[in-house]
Amino acid sequence: MTTHKTFNILILGASYGSLLAIKLLAAGHHVTMTCRSSTAALINDQGIRVRLPIKARKDLGNNGLLEIDSRQLNGKLVASTPQLVENLAGFDLVVLAMQEPQYRQDGIRELMTAIAAAGLPCMPIMNMPPLPYLERLKAYHPSLDLTACRVAYADPSIWDGFDAELMTLSSPDPQAFRPIDEPVNVLQVALPTNFKVARFASSQHTAMLQQLDADIEAIRYNAASAGNPADWVELPVKLKVFDSLFVPLAKWSMLLTGNYRCVQAQTVRPIREAILQDMEASQNVYEWVAGLCVALGATLGDLVPFDKYAQAADGLAKPSSAARALLAGAVHIERVDLLVQTLATQLKMSHASVDETVALVNSWLVKNRSATA
Repeated sequence: MTTHKTFNILILGASYGSLLAIKLLAAGHHVTMTCRSSTAALINDQGIRVRLPIKARKDLGNNGLLEIDSRQLNGKLVASTPQLVENLAGFDLVVLAMQEPQYRQDGIRELMTAIAAAGLPCMPIMNMPPLPYLERLKAYHPSLDLTACRVAYADPSIWDGFDAELMTLSSPDPQAFRPIDEPVNVLQVALPTNFKVARFASSQHTAMLQQLDADIEAIRYNAASAGNPADWVELPVKLKVFDSLFVPLAKWSMLLTGNYRCVQAQTVRPIREAILQDMEASQNVYEWVAGLCVALGATLGDLVPFDKYAQAADGLAKPSSAARALLAGAVHIERVDLLVQTLATQLKMSHASVDETVALVNSWLVKNRSATA
């Protein structure tokens, strides 16, 4: 373990990135977040506010939600547009907290190139593992053809300059949203699960993650109102470091079973309908994707059993974000479905339902791109 220090962390993306940022700030670390200029101005003036559900604490008001204000925390927060981020050498860690297609945008693309050139350790919080992270999986399956996988990425060239040794991956398991009619510096957590991050190749960089893990675990927040005695509350949503590179990939089964199967030929459906309408078919898809992960090198202990996933299905009342994006005319979404199919083809594996899902998503993208053109 490294000696205890305060880290300077750059987070790309102020929406989902605010969730990890508030935990880092509460642990005393310093955060710079990139976002649009108007959002940056608001955050620099008013901070960020994250609402966390505290189990068995309805007495806190607001239906058990505890609002954490970054201005009351020990860490320092700065928001900036990507173009104005300076002195990359001053950062200890870069967190990539956006969906994969967003890194191709002007300003972000140039910052990504600079981050790669600076040789900074990167922790994406993404469903879609960056290509350099897949390079690390080749230690378990040397025959993987990553060139064939490039088709699944909106712009695979974004990742060409990154060193696989400096790339890890965290699962975006906690679910959060920006409440309607609230300022964009407010985030509300719906499912307070943990970020699950794999070790770095380097023991030094892994030790940094382990310190962040321990610092976030140790946070106790004073939830007492003015004039009341101190009420130190343990905050949900931790950062958990794992030795296995496959733990962050456990979400693939969930995505292919629920999120992408929301997409239908002419419309989209809620996640719970995609899962519960035919539980036998859902379990078959789920376990097939888990089997693919095992074929790549995972153990069953790295993954989440279907029963545990199915228990949460009834609460997933909306279509997935990917399905809603397609319905709204998106011309790019994260293609974990296509990546899974591509990897499976290399391992001589296939599944009819997965193939059907990929074909449906392809057809929506073709239609949306045609309409845009």
